[in-house]
Amino acid sequence: MRKPTHPGEVLREDVIKPLGLTVTEAAKRLGVTRKTLSELLNCKASLSPEMAVRVSKATKTTPESWLYMQAKLDLWNAEQKPTKVEEFNKATGT
Repeated sequence: MRKPTHPGEVLREDVIKPLGLTVTEAAKRLGVTRKTLSELLNCKASLSPEMAVRVSKATKTTPESWLYMQAKLDLWNAEQKPTKVEEFNKATGT
């Protein structure tokens, strides 16, 4: 399975660029700082629930759709790390 797309990349490529918005203008419309939006668009920050609400209102989409993108990416990243666990075993009570 390939790495899911970061929601910031989707926002940048599918919304902001086609509309011809600058990062500064988009940040102003979203009510966030330019730095905050820039970090999201450059995939250096995760999409927060608050940002999902802001983006959904600006794009007339659902916050759940944006959070789902972030959750898929977070889960994929977590699965890439080696994790050593022991299975729960009813027979031994552990």
